[in-house]
Amino acid sequence: MTYPTQRPLSVLAVPAFKDNYLWLIHDGVHAAVVDPGDAGPVIAALDAHHLTLTAILLTHHHADHIGGVPDLLGHAPVPVYGPRAEAIATVNVPLGDGDLVEVPGLALALRVLAVPGHTLGHIAFVREQSAEHWLFCGDTLFAGGCGRLFEGTPAQMRASLARFLAMPGDTAVYCAHEYTLSNLRFAAAAEPGNALIAERIEVERAKRERGIPTIPSTIGLEKATNPFLRDEQPAIVANLVALGKLDPQAAPGAAFAALRSWKNTF
Repeated sequence: MTYPTQRPLSVLAVPAFKDNYLWLIHDGVHAAVVDPGDAGPVIAALDAHHLTLTAILLTHHHADHIGGVPDLLGHAPVPVYGPRAEAIATVNVPLGDGDLVEVPGLALALRVLAVPGHTLGHIAFVREQSAEHWLFCGDTLFAGGCGRLFEGTPAQMRASLARFLAMPGDTAVYCAHEYTLSNLRFAAAAEPGNALIAERIEVERAKRERGIPTIPSTIGLEKATNPFLRDEQPAIVANLVALGKLDPQAAPGAAFAALRSWKNTF
């Protein structure tokens, strides 16, 4: 691939609404935005950092991820990449599993993964051919948790998360919400003997007290502390059984569904 420039890339968190993060990927000149639910904060960040918008990337159809697209297109008529399997009117470059996006204006290629569960057509964007591995996962994986199953099944979400488990441990996880501390409180209840969860709670609490985002996480950290990536761990299974949330004779994979159901009311 050739690009007009080869500047270093950075990812800027743009807070929006109560707890959303909109992600600006930029090289100091050009920028692509991931899941812009609100145009105002994005335009303000572009102006503050003297960036020109060159692309919009969407993971799924929920309003807090796509609501700002029309106003952004009024600001800059750029291509809008999004899931082929979801009806998003502003998408003009529909994507499916395995597609490669060469982001306009940036020295950046992103692989598309189909990750149904939160919604049926949900996709993720992965920077894989680089020294820095990045995952933009929308509402599929969260720091310490995973998304609610608004459209998909537990089996679908579990299979989607398994795709992330196969990634290098240093992969930076750019999810879309600041849910980390509430997720980790659940993680501690799901796996009370995991000392790494208790340590992580203290680290992340200190960040929030200083107004610092807890995102990005890493795949390695999630593997060690996220119950939805650890549902086969004997301690989690035994805890679910002891609490009456899982039949001791349940089939493999049932612990994930039990965790997700428990989290819904935690």
